Amino acid sequence: MDFRIRHADPSDADQLTRLADSVSAEPEGWLISVAGEWRSAGDERRFLKALRRYPHAAVFVAERDDGALVGRLSVGRDPHPASTHVADVGLMVAVDARRQGVGTALLRAAVDWAREAGVRKLELHVFPWNEAAIALYDAFGFQREGFRKRH
Repeated sequence: MDFRIRHADPSDADQLTRLADSVSAEPEGWLISVAGEWRSAGDERRFLKALRRYPHAAVFVAERDDGALVGRLSVGRDPHPASTHVADVGLMVAVDARRQGVGTALLRAAVDWAREAGVRKLELHVFPWNEAAIALYDAFGFQREGFRKRH
C-alpha cells in the first residue's frame, strides 16, 4: 500500500471522524472515546483549524494514493509548566492498513515533531492486549512506566 504522511487539514474532518468511529467500534476496544463516540466532524474541523495557531500540538494523517485517510496521530505538549518537555501521543490506524508501515511512519512524524519542538519525552497509553502497538512502541525505544490497575 502506498501512502504519505502529512499534517491534518480541517477538510479531513469527515474522514477522520469516520476513521475514529470505525476504530472505536472494533470489539477489541483499541480506542477510548466518550460514550463510544468520537467528536463530531464539526468539532474535529474546529479543532484542526485552531491547531494551525497552536505550536504546541500537531495532528498527522496517513493518506493513501486514492485520498483515503488510513491513520491519524495526534501529539501535544503537556501544558503544565513543570512538564513542557513532555508530549502525549494518540495513534489510530484503519484495520485494513495495519501492519503495512502506517503506524511506524506516523510515529516517526511524531518523533521528528517532538525533536523540532524541544520535547524530550513522548508518552502514551496502550491497552495491554494491543500487542502490535506495544511492539511498535518498543521498537521506537519507548519504556514502560506503569500499568493502570482496575482502570
